Amino acid sequence: MKLTFPLSLRLRLTLLFLLLSMAAWLCASLVAWQQTRDKLDKLFDTQQMLFAKRLSVMELNQLPGITPQIGKKKIKHGHLDDDALAFAIYSTDGKMLLNDGENGRDIPYNYRREGFDNGHLQDEDDQWRFLWLTAPGGKFRVVVGQEWEYRQEMALEIIASQLTPWLVALPLMLALLIVLLSFELRPLKKLALALRSRAPDHAEPLNTQGVPSEVRPLVDALNQLFARTHAMMLRERRFTSDAAHELRSPLAALKVQTEVAQLSDDDADSRQKALAQLHVGIDRATRLVDQLLTLSRLDSLDKIDGIETLSVDALLQSAVMDIYHCAQQAGIDVRLHLHAQSVNRQGQPLLLSLLVRNLLDNAIRYSPPGSVVDVTLEANAFSVRDNGPGISHEALARIGERFYRPPGQSETGSGLGLSIVQRIAAMHQMTVTFANHPQGGFIARLNW
Repeated sequence: MKLTFPLSLRLRLTLLFLLLSMAAWLCASLVAWQQTRDKLDKLFDTQQMLFAKRLSVMELNQLPGITPQIGKKKIKHGHLDDDALAFAIYSTDGKMLLNDGENGRDIPYNYRREGFDNGHLQDEDDQWRFLWLTAPGGKFRVVVGQEWEYRQEMALEIIASQLTPWLVALPLMLALLIVLLSFELRPLKKLALALRSRAPDHAEPLNTQGVPSEVRPLVDALNQLFARTHAMMLRERRFTSDAAHELRSPLAALKVQTEVAQLSDDDADSRQKALAQLHVGIDRATRLVDQLLTLSRLDSLDKIDGIETLSVDALLQSAVMDIYHCAQQAGIDVRLHLHAQSVNRQGQPLLLSLLVRNLLDNAIRYSPPGSVVDVTLEANAFSVRDNGPGISHEALARIGERFYRPPGQSETGSGLGLSIVQRIAAMHQMTVTFANHPQGGFIARLNW
């Protein structure tokens, strides 16, 4: 099994800076070496040319007793290099007339065209650069030479004098970089400590003061995640509390009916009634659990998926047809009035179907037999109205609250149907209003 040890950000940045600095230093050295060598070649070639021209205008026949070479003289307070320049003067037939007394006497005569040429001294392998120049009138030929190695050493000395201080300063720059990185990364360490000591249900956002701008999006995303997590935990706590509170009564009733059925072994009618009540209680508990789960899922949605362009008139027709049989069994007539045709709306099909079904179910369940439920579609709204007694103003102010049921209701219910309607309407940017109709009955209206 291969183990990997991730490097710290500070170490990675230091290594990257070191590699970039060394690469930059190497590239700068190569470029400086090339440019310096070219400049020195031009300089020394110019120097050779000037020296050769001065020698070419000498009048050798006016120097009586001239010797073929110039002796060495001691020069104080100076730094001389024997390889700087060497010269020799030849007659046109190749006889050496004069030299510098050192390397010049080893320059071989080679009659070629005028100009620069590379060659070697006699019995040596080092390469030299020679300049051949014929004196005016063709009286003699002058050659001035310089060793290539001297030029290269001079270029290296210049480059070293320029780049060595930077190479020495590099460790100091690295040490300063480590100190600066430690200082700049201090807010990240504080952020890590805050995250390590953070409680799971802590809702306060992380402090972004002093956090680098490159890290701030990450901190903002974490704060948004903490807010969503806290909201989810609150929803789960509320769901658990609501479920525990609301299921207590149905479960207690189921237990009582079960005990009654067990004690009614000799009374068939009592046992049948108990079993029927048990069946009703199970249906009520099942409906309550379904509505609790539905409301919990709706609360956890920040946005809805599967948005489509829906035909609202077709949606209402389908919902009325689905509930028509139940309405007939309850003695209630459901009527659909389409005051507008081809009304389209962006929405999630399942959620909008659930919204309409809850409105119709609420109207049928809490309307007395013989009532009429009118479903009316308009261009920018639809409504569900019954012609029952309506509800009191006190109850109307609280209608839509979770688990709230108006007093005096004989029909079983959980008080969550209209809460689900309000949540789905808000998710679709719809406005839902509940009111008593002026002509009697209760009306729920959705506008968009």
